[in-house]
Amino acid sequence: MSKKVTVSTIQKIKNSGAKFSVLTAYDYSTAKYIDEAGIDIVLIGDSLAMVALGYETTHCIGVEEMRIFTKAVAKGVQHAMVVTDMPFLSYHCDLASAVKNCGEMVRCGANAVKIEGYSEYILQVIKRLVESGIPVMGHLGFTPQFLNTLGGYKIQGKTTEATEKILKEAKELEAAGVFSIVLEMVPQESAKYITENLKVPTISCGAGKYCDAQVLVSDDVFGKYSDFKPKFARKYGDMKTLIYDCAKQFDEDVKNGNFPSEEEVF
Repeated sequence: MSKKVTVSTIQKIKNSGAKFSVLTAYDYSTAKYIDEAGIDIVLIGDSLAMVALGYETTHCIGVEEMRIFTKAVAKGVQHAMVVTDMPFLSYHCDLASAVKNCGEMVRCGANAVKIEGYSEYILQVIKRLVESGIPVMGHLGFTPQFLNTLGGYKIQGKTTEATEKILKEAKELEAAGVFSIVLEMVPQESAKYITENLKVPTISCGAGKYCDAQVLVSDDVFGKYSDFKPKFARKYGDMKTLIYDCAKQFDEDVKNGNFPSEEEVF
């Protein structure tokens, strides 16, 4: 097993011109398997509100729930960096509560936290967290927690002016101390320009191939979540069918008297 991935590891990958991978996980066994597969960063995304808990948006999950999932994932990871998405309103009220809530995730096993958006206040939060020993991953472009103010699921950075604005914000996040920045739903050309003008790594979430890393929701990758599939997601498996077929066969075996067999009883 290779050494634990850290913020230094991620920066070295960026500096070398190589790429790194990021996948979400919400439970112990999934985290264990994707860690063993070599994924560099395991993200406990607030996407779990939708794909694991069935909510309509990411707004519905809170700090206590994220603590539970962070504990479960962290127990399954040996190699990857563990990053927890800070949920809606968990870092917006005041600096003290922001540091406390983020610190709780570190206590639960996270190696870093992810914070969405940009504002003077968020820059202060990032600085305070880094000063407190908590690494921060930024998130620009489409930011799901700001869904209502953005007016829906809209691509960001479609013009030169909009791209320059994201780059300006990214540079300020960089100066505040983030170790990486997710760019979500940004045109590939815009993301390439932003990436080339930053020192810290960028992570593409539907932002094309020129970022330093790619992140996807594991349930999309595994073909488990089927309510919808983002344009930028790639389905590598069909867990929906596998789960259905296994459950169907079990149901039939129970009702036909084929389970348990003689080998499966005491």
